[in-house]
Parts: sequence; C-alpha cells; structure tokens
Amino acid sequence: MKARLIATGERAPSWVAEGFGEYRKRLSHWLPLELVEVEPGLRGKGRDRQRAIEDEGRRVLAALPKNAHVVALDIPGRPWTSEQLAGRMEHWRGQGRDLAFLIGGPEGHAPDALAAATESWSLGPLTLPHMLVRLVVAEQLYRAAALLANHPYHRG
Repeated sequence: MKARLIATGERAPSWVAEGFGEYRKRLSHWLPLELVEVEPGLRGKGRDRQRAIEDEGRRVLAALPKNAHVVALDIPGRPWTSEQLAGRMEHWRGQGRDLAFLIGGPEGHAPDALAAATESWSLGPLTLPHMLVRLVVAEQLYRAAALLANHPYHRG
C-alpha cells in the first residue's frame, strides 16, 4: 500500500518541507508517502472564485491514483484519535488499495473532489494553514503506523 497526499498550494515554507520530509522518510518502510502539489486556482480582484475552486477540483481529480481509497481532510469530517487512525490504517491495509489524502484550497474542496472521497477526516474544529496540515497529516500517519508496529514513538 502506498499513499499520496494531494495538496492544493505550492512552495511550502522550508520548515514545513523539512518536517514533511522527515516524516515521509520515517514512514517509507511502513507507508510510502508521495506529495503532489496542485496549483491553486486564480483568485483576486475581478476573478471568479467559484471557477478557481472548480479548476482546483479538476487538478485534484487528475492527480488521484486509480482505484485509490480517497480521504478528504475536511473540518466537518470525522475526528479520529491517534489510536482510531491506526485502526483506520489497519482497515485500509486490509482493503489492499492505495490511499489518497486530499487537502483543499483556501475555500475548501471543490464539490467534485469532495464527492470522490470515500470518507472525510477532520483534524479538529480549528482552521489550520493548509501548509501546516501537510505536516500534521504526515506526522499522524507516522504515529498510526508506529502504533501498528508496536514502535515506542507513541506513548499516549
């Protein structure tokens, strides 16, 4: 099983890129994780916000691996504890499909991208910077994999 994190937005700050890279490296033997950055839709004065969202959605859908189990990061999604996420990961492994995690743009996910998701995962009610979500997702996937492997990383 492999995972792809499809994130709307480009050029993460160096501290995010370094942190994400560290957790991707740690995860590599349990769950290879690939980051795919999707160009955000054009926004600004005189621009159609809805068109920007739809453009992002088309790019996200084009980046989805075939037959992947798709999980959208979304505030109204299901919040999981680290232990629950480990249980979800065990379930996903049992399906034998690759995973795709979606991080939307400034206004969230395009309706088509959200409709492609099998389930939604909430990191909580806070609005987080989208670049930070990449790092939190990578760390939590590593924590879940460590739990499943009885690795001492998780001491909760």
